[in-house]
Amino acid sequence: MKVKFNRVVLQDALSMVTSVIPGRTPKPVLQCIKIAAEKDTISLSATDLEAGITYTLNQVEVDQAGTVVVPADKFSSIVRESVDDVVELETDENAAHLRGSDSFFTIYIQDPAQYPMIPGFDGRADIELSLAHLQEAVGQTLFSAARESTRYALNGVLWEIHGKKLSLVATDGRRLAKSTLSLDKTTKEPQGKVIVPSKMMSLLEKIPVSDKAIVSIKFGDNQIVASSEPVVISSNLVEGSFPKYEDIIPKEYEKKLTLPTHAFHSAVKRAALLAGDDSKGIKVALTKGKMVITSRAPETGDAQVDMAVDYADEPMEIGFNPQYLIDVMRVLKADTFELHLGQPDRPGLIKGGANFLYIVMPVNL
Repeated sequence: MKVKFNRVVLQDALSMVTSVIPGRTPKPVLQCIKIAAEKDTISLSATDLEAGITYTLNQVEVDQAGTVVVPADKFSSIVRESVDDVVELETDENAAHLRGSDSFFTIYIQDPAQYPMIPGFDGRADIELSLAHLQEAVGQTLFSAARESTRYALNGVLWEIHGKKLSLVATDGRRLAKSTLSLDKTTKEPQGKVIVPSKMMSLLEKIPVSDKAIVSIKFGDNQIVASSEPVVISSNLVEGSFPKYEDIIPKEYEKKLTLPTHAFHSAVKRAALLAGDDSKGIKVALTKGKMVITSRAPETGDAQVDMAVDYADEPMEIGFNPQYLIDVMRVLKADTFELHLGQPDRPGLIKGGANFLYIVMPVNL
């Protein structure tokens, strides 16, 4: 193989491809990337046996086609630290040679035949939709998925298709986020509901977005494959049953407020500055025309932030984990949102337009 890369384009591709590579593995080949050159394109591939990615580059010059498997960390470090606009890669039977204007590196390689097969995108898509809209929905839900849980179904995001609508739902048992978006095309609905791993969802967020970019998605046997030029991503699905989340969505709350997103975000962040490690909570007190957000830490002190609000119902107090409110404020796009409240021991409901809702459990202060 003998090729020349645009270094900046190569570095951008490597930053995404290497995010799949496991930190620890008994199989050294999984800590490598596969580089395949043919005609006027080069593909970079990586997998951890659960998720896989192939990134295709067109801004290349291929003098000699071929395939090579190189250690990802060393290859990426060399490209990142290079000062050249163009990087040249040439391989022989035992090594890959990287050349710049004033540098030369030799990296020992692995046998390409030992590299796992990574699914490609073949045939027609089951669904197609706007990449930008999907990434917005991922951003509005993924943060609510469990990081580590014995209930593996919570370590992913539920995908539900109803006609021309796709809903993404994530929960860690203490909060839940749901975002709904429109599909451009459907040819086959997945059988029932599917749970997509958090790692796959993070990869979808990283795909470069261009104007009117479309992402095509196929569902197979316990697998999802997504394609949006120049990237193809595949992943196994999460096994298990997702909670019946519809049962916990409040249906009729009497108390409803419309609040300014930025002002409420700021008030919660300021009130949380003195929240104690023990309580990890803030108190939201509502009276006519006023909201008072407070926190208290015996070893530190007290905090209070007042907000004028359009509220004329009965006074009430409710406690929340401030981080759960801060997280959702970061992903709300509109200038205002609706806060629905019931009794102090019932979850709060946040609505951001017609297509996003967020449920947060109260804390006992």
